[in-house]
Amino acid sequence: MNKDQTQGTTEQVKGKVNEVVGHITGNKMQEVKGDLQQGLGKAQKVIGDAREEAKDHAKHDAKHDSNR
Repeated sequence: MNKDQTQGTTEQVKGKVNEVVGHITGNKMQEVKGDLQQGLGKAQKVIGDAREEAKDHAKHDAKHDSNR
């Protein structure tokens, strides 16, 4: 797991907490902040996932090339 995946997941959790607290307290701004945090966290995690996948493909390709 890389930094983007970890931070993205953390932001999603923090965003969900803000959204729920905002909903319970009737604070629409906090709800919106939570929604935005979740979206940004999701995007950051997708970037991290893509980086991990690229790294895995590079390792696989290097291993495959060395077997030739």
